Amino acid sequence: MSRKLLAAVEASSLKPEVPSFAIGDTVDVHTRILEGEKERIQIFNGVVIAKSGSGSRETFTVRRIVAGEGVERKFPLHSPKIGKIEVKRSGVSRRAKLYYLRDRAGKSTRLREKRDDAVQEKPAAGRGKKAAAAT
Repeated sequence: MSRKLLAAVEASSLKPEVPSFAIGDTVDVHTRILEGEKERIQIFNGVVIAKSGSGSRETFTVRRIVAGEGVERKFPLHSPKIGKIEVKRSGVSRRAKLYYLRDRAGKSTRLREKRDDAVQEKPAAGRGKKAAAAT
């Protein structure tokens, strides 16, 4: 009973359209910031190193390097302060959490890029022109 009630209350605070992104993706997170009477948008770009939670409590962590120092920020996915999330680059990751990137510096922090053209024509079995002509 209480789970159904909690789910009904949470449903009102969920965003209708949530962009799909995965661990290892490089994203731009547009956040709304209030400075006195004015509101502006600040962009935080970096690599998604973790996702956790579910429903309205779902969060994701973005890491980037600023002036040689690592900066991580945790964002609630369904927060009204988040304007939009743009995926700039999709990275290949075989892990659920990329905390190992905290110990790395320089080029070793880069992830391989996910390729969309994975389904390509495979060459004929065997080697060379004879194998291709035999089929």
